[in-house]
Amino acid sequence: MKLIMKTKLLLVIFCIFISSAVDSQITKSIDLLKRELEKSKPDTNRVLILDYISFNYLSVTPDSAKYYSDEALALAEKLNFLRGQSRIYNTRGRLEKNLGNLPQALYSVYKGIQIAEENNYLLEKAFCMSSLGEIYGDLNDYEKAKYFFYSVEKLLDSKQIKDDELKFNLYLNKSWVYRRSNLMDTVFINLKKAEAMLPQITLPGDFNYYYVEYGNAQFRIGNHELGIESMHKSIDISEKNNLPRRSSWSYCSLAEFFKRLNQPDSAIFYAKKGIAVAQTIDYKTGILRAANILANVYDSIDPVKAIVYFKLAKEVNDDIYGNEKFLELQKAISAEQDRQRKLESDKIAYQNKIKLYSLLLGILILLLIGFLLYRNNRQKHKANILLHEQKIEIQNTLTQLKATQVQLIQSEKLASLGELTAGIAHEIQNPLNFVNNFSEVSNELVDEMKDEFRKGDTEEGFAIADDIKQNLEKILHHGKRADAIVKGMLQHSQASTGIKEPTNINALADEYLRLAYHGLRAKDKSFNAAMKTDFDESIGNINIIPQDIGRVLLNLYNNAFYAVNEKKKQQPGNYDPTVSIKTKNLDGKIEFSVKDNGNGIPQKIVDKIFQPFFTTKPTGQGTGLGLSLSYDIVKAHGGEIKVETKEGEETSFTIQLPVS
Repeated sequence: MKLIMKTKLLLVIFCIFISSAVDSQITKSIDLLKRELEKSKPDTNRVLILDYISFNYLSVTPDSAKYYSDEALALAEKLNFLRGQSRIYNTRGRLEKNLGNLPQALYSVYKGIQIAEENNYLLEKAFCMSSLGEIYGDLNDYEKAKYFFYSVEKLLDSKQIKDDELKFNLYLNKSWVYRRSNLMDTVFINLKKAEAMLPQITLPGDFNYYYVEYGNAQFRIGNHELGIESMHKSIDISEKNNLPRRSSWSYCSLAEFFKRLNQPDSAIFYAKKGIAVAQTIDYKTGILRAANILANVYDSIDPVKAIVYFKLAKEVNDDIYGNEKFLELQKAISAEQDRQRKLESDKIAYQNKIKLYSLLLGILILLLIGFLLYRNNRQKHKANILLHEQKIEIQNTLTQLKATQVQLIQSEKLASLGELTAGIAHEIQNPLNFVNNFSEVSNELVDEMKDEFRKGDTEEGFAIADDIKQNLEKILHHGKRADAIVKGMLQHSQASTGIKEPTNINALADEYLRLAYHGLRAKDKSFNAAMKTDFDESIGNINIIPQDIGRVLLNLYNNAFYAVNEKKKQQPGNYDPTVSIKTKNLDGKIEFSVKDNGNGIPQKIVDKIFQPFFTTKPTGQGTGLGLSLSYDIVKAHGGEIKVETKEGEETSFTIQLPVS
């Protein structure tokens, strides 16, 4: 009872979570993979991308799944990429299973497991064994299905492999096969294990599977309302994520519920939906299941319609399990049994050879000792040569890595320079406006001064000359301001000298704050945010590399403005975006903080934000290098950077730097 109550509570929580977390995830995943495919070269990585696309299409568009699978297999065979071939054959087997072609499904998966076993690919072997368990379950051979699921569990428990999705599906597969044996205690044990893994699961199909199994189990023990509720949730997930195969299965499960509850209208309604969805992708198992339900329900209320569906069920059943398919199945199973017998025979022959070779080896050992001693000296000489070559190769690789690192840093620097451009343009426009205005006024005053001197009024002429001099001083002042802005831009864009110099951190922080703000304003005129500064004037100058620290400040500002801007879009009426900057003089250190009242950072990713290429921004809006490089720069200065955040409320980055 505790398990049921706890699971019911978790179901309500996840009903809220799933609706927003997994909606359209399959489509997004396929689109993302296709973008990666466009950039990929014809190598092993492309093979895996093609296989992932095919796998995502399994429950959506079988024709597309087959197209990408064929392309993946052709490239994998061309590259002799055996691990990829094993995965592809497993995917193709699952596709054939979905289409009701069980003999071909067995051939494909057995081919995948053969490659995995011959090359000791344990993860791929586990994938294939899981698929075999599902296929034998469809064949109602539950003992063999349990054997394969147990084999997968044994590999996972040995910790030789680790895959959360595989483990999650294993628990649900075991629940499924034990439910058919009416061992409900074991069913709920496995459902509880799957429930504990739900926060780690991301694939919509897995969530659908969980709610289907949970619903079936609850209905089986008499919790009809909870069972129906869970099945409706599985339908919501499959429909929102365009998973027709899983939608068909959920509809049929719901139809069977209402059939058992003696509600024929509801049973017919959901069975028809199940058969309609299954027919769109030629999902024969779903068509067969729905047709059988409709035939049984109509048998007592409309015999004519019952006959129609009995015929349809028979046609599909013959197509899946008919004599021809039965012979093919027997042939596939026999071929695998022959392979297993041959493996066992080869193993025995190999062991006999080992014994013989061991005996011969014992005889040859004494003769070989002298030869080995001689060869050892020669190998030592060769090893020294090889080590020298490897040392050179490693040094070359290290040089290339350093060059790549420099290029990455330069790329991030140029990206931040782009962010600065609009702000610099705004900043430099103000002094240029002053220069232009005072120049025009001075030009007019020169004409007036000439007129006064012609009239002989030297006093008025000299007064005008004084005004011109004041204007020229203002022109000089604002010209120097523009010159300083340009020099600052050039200093930011040029390679860091790596030499620390006395720098006014308050002035640096204030200047980059304004540039970052105006840069974002130039891209989005609707953006506005309050900027609060609290600079400790007792800090004075500190020894830093200004180009590098400037990049750190700019990155933190841009992230803060981005955060409050995104929250403003979500809460346009009752939210005041604010970014606060504060410096503080500590004992032997200075502290600098950037705080925003944006959406904060989820706790589950806080530990990842300083990792290279990790970003929460949409594709194309962030390189994922900003915080990583900022972290390296601060560490190189002997300082530290840390983050404090409250999800949905605020984020604060704090930097501490030594004064000297």
